[in-house]
Amino acid sequence: MTSKMLKEIREQPRVLQRILDEEWGKVRDAARALRGADRHSVVIVARGTSDNAALYAKYLFEVLLGIPTALASPSVFTVYQAWMKFDKALVMGISQSGESKDVFETVRRAREFGARTVSLTNDESSPLAQVSEAHLCLRAGNEESVAATKTYTAELMLLYLLTIALRGEERPDASAKRLPEQARQVLEAEWRGTARYRYAEHLVVVSRGYNLATAKEAALKLMETAYMVAEAFSGADLKHGPIAMISKDFPVVAVIPPGKARASIKAMVENLSDRGAELVVIGEEGLTDGASASFVLPLSCPEELSPILYILPLQMLAHDLSCLRGLNPDAPRGLSKVTETW
Repeated sequence: MTSKMLKEIREQPRVLQRILDEEWGKVRDAARALRGADRHSVVIVARGTSDNAALYAKYLFEVLLGIPTALASPSVFTVYQAWMKFDKALVMGISQSGESKDVFETVRRAREFGARTVSLTNDESSPLAQVSEAHLCLRAGNEESVAATKTYTAELMLLYLLTIALRGEERPDASAKRLPEQARQVLEAEWRGTARYRYAEHLVVVSRGYNLATAKEAALKLMETAYMVAEAFSGADLKHGPIAMISKDFPVVAVIPPGKARASIKAMVENLSDRGAELVVIGEEGLTDGASASFVLPLSCPEELSPILYILPLQMLAHDLSCLRGLNPDAPRGLSKVTETW
């Protein structure tokens, strides 16, 4: 019987196409309104999987738009009841359900303090959507599995489209339009050698740049569904101390991205191999040689779009390891679809 999680993983090409077909007009209109305001910074509030999407947005806004971007600490408002100077800021709330109380409260208070506000949710009638000046819908349809998959890549797609619209683009670029078909191709490819990791109890996931978000989301999915102790690091941060724990047979999942971050992660993989680490490598042809397990991306794409594609094999890995360990990927223990925090 096909799990809900796997079914929703396979729906992602259709969701990406639906966003291109149905949401671009709203993205463009929101960007036009926001470009008319003098905003010096962006603050993004999110939790869980959406917080990893927020990290991707931080790279987009800073690299492509040159706007300093921070990830909010909701407890500043919900616990400490602090006042913030937001009159020159754009505040964005990201939530699959749109019901996370601390995300809602942060956006609500930020608007009171002078921020322009925009939200991304999968429910246009949600509290977060209603409290924001502009709302962008994920168009993902009902997501039944507790582990978010299609809503995550929908968030990434919308964030990329919003970025290029803020830059003044009047239509999605050719690379974005190729993503639905490229996602289909990735989902048709297969892992090599991953069954042995059903016995792993801990591992590290490493990448850099835009795909640091991919590493963090992969670690989250492995913790949620396979109950592994998984920690994500930037390749640069791994060098500053944590690499000391990695010795012979220590499992490391390495995401080797395209573009400017590739060289440093490739060098990191070589270093880890010399240490005897058990390497699981995701990358393009020729980059996975020598790994204990690997997933070869059957295509190339720009680095700024790669997180939308590179997370797909890692979602499949988390699902498959959960099943191999005799677990139910649709029902992680102690979790629910909407997590209440304040």
